[in-house]
Amino acid sequence: MYRLGRYLSRVTDMTTLVGGLAIALMMIHISLDVVLRYLFSTPIPGTITYVSNYYMIVAAFLPLAYAEKLGAHISVEVVTERLPQRIQFHLAHWLILLSAIILGFMTVKTWLEAVTRFEMGTALVEGGTSIIIWPGYFVLPIGLGLMVLMLVYKFVVYVTGGESGLASSGQHRDADEVPRPNATRAKGESV
Repeated sequence: MYRLGRYLSRVTDMTTLVGGLAIALMMIHISLDVVLRYLFSTPIPGTITYVSNYYMIVAAFLPLAYAEKLGAHISVEVVTERLPQRIQFHLAHWLILLSAIILGFMTVKTWLEAVTRFEMGTALVEGGTSIIIWPGYFVLPIGLGLMVLMLVYKFVVYVTGGESGLASSGQHRDADEVPRPNATRAKGESV
């Protein structure tokens, strides 16, 4: 189980690197477009299409699993913060399972949509240039699928009580690392 977590951790690190690379490429692409447009009056054809159908989708959806690995997704605990620590701990992990189920349905739906777009050969015409965009449709189910794998892994670790193999940066705490109720803490340490 631990080895699986290490492997999953490496995969999410790589997808996050790809997301960061997409941001860098987007910045270069847009900067070149602006320079060429204003200095030489020859913009790069299809810049808006590439940015909105490739770069932004990759940057937004591939790192989803990495954010889950670090426990960095936004959560609002209006009601649950008033519950005892033990109940909060167990409720958080059962909500992981519920999230995995919902995201699993979303993964299947977006995959079917991506396959449909592929079969249709979906493309956009911008400035007289035809740009295929169907590959961008596959990024969403890949990102969501990795997120589902991460959530299922975390839930299985919770149920089995095994050791999580997810590597974290040390700045964030994994959901699996939430202290158990009545755990002793060093003086001045906060949860």
